[in-house]
Amino acid sequence: MKRFIMFTGLCAVLCYTSCKPKEEKKEEESKLLVTSPLQMDTTVTNEYVGQIRAIRHIELRAQEKGYLQKSFVDEGAFVKKGQLLFQIVPTLYGAETAKAAAEVNFAEIEYQNTKKLADSNIVAPNELAMAKAKLKKAQAELSLTNVRLKFTEIRAPFDGIIDRLQVRLGSLVDEGDLLTTLADNSQMWVYFNVPEAYYLDYKTQQHQATPEVKLMMANHKLFPYPGKVETIEADFDNETGNIPFRATFPNPDGLLRHGETGNVQLVVPLKNALLIPQKATFEVLEKKYVFVVDKDSRVQAKEINIGSEMNDLYVVTGGITASDKILLEGLRKVKNNDKIAYNFEDMKHVIPQLRLPSE
Repeated sequence: MKRFIMFTGLCAVLCYTSCKPKEEKKEEESKLLVTSPLQMDTTVTNEYVGQIRAIRHIELRAQEKGYLQKSFVDEGAFVKKGQLLFQIVPTLYGAETAKAAAEVNFAEIEYQNTKKLADSNIVAPNELAMAKAKLKKAQAELSLTNVRLKFTEIRAPFDGIIDRLQVRLGSLVDEGDLLTTLADNSQMWVYFNVPEAYYLDYKTQQHQATPEVKLMMANHKLFPYPGKVETIEADFDNETGNIPFRATFPNPDGLLRHGETGNVQLVVPLKNALLIPQKATFEVLEKKYVFVVDKDSRVQAKEINIGSEMNDLYVVTGGITASDKILLEGLRKVKNNDKIAYNFEDMKHVIPQLRLPSE
């Protein structure tokens, strides 16, 4: 009987000893992780949809009526300034030029004959002056017809790339008909719309260094050359509250083409920014909240204002302060006014672990 009682007591002691660490471990595991916002100088990248345009993009149109006799370029070809692109056979100006040249020859002969007579005092000086004026008039008319005749030659006004040809050989073109377009892609203009708040920040910080401008192309690769904001349009769009900016990007390799799209990235410096982990927030009716732990270890939901978004982090502009403690993990395990046990971890140690899956 004594042996039985001793055995029972031993079992109870062993059971108590073995259960105690488990209970302590369970209590330790039930503690939630808490941190505080980090206040520091940082940068944030704002991204805007951009429309890419050539610095010069013009239409080439026929200046005179006639048949398209020759086309010296193909679609997509690079051409140099002054290069002959199209030749139009004029229906009228060729004959007019020949006629004007004949009249110049006639006036020249008449002037020379009159001059000989005037040198011999056979005719009055006035007749010589009239013959000279007639010659100049004929020469002016010839120059005018030559100019019109040159209009049948379409040349490149600058270096650029030829777009689609709108007419084919042998087509009858009228004055003003579109032949093709020419784009100078040596530099590209990228237009993007900026909200009023960023515009005001940009203008007030313009005395500082110009913000860095990058371009994310449609294939999600970064364009290798940075750009520069050079122009802001005059008016805001009352419907969207945005104003167009224009950034200029060098395009030495010709990678960018007129009409492309991309995302402009602006790196903006932030002074004393308040940073919190994105996973410490939850959303109710499209508003962001965090659980703030008060002095009694109770959690209180507080709405916050998000100024910018970074990788795994939010920049908070209102709702909490740097001294507040916020719940980092276990947001679904608590409700408003719950009392919790927690461990505190500094945000500087939290940030490197944010990409790890939360418990």
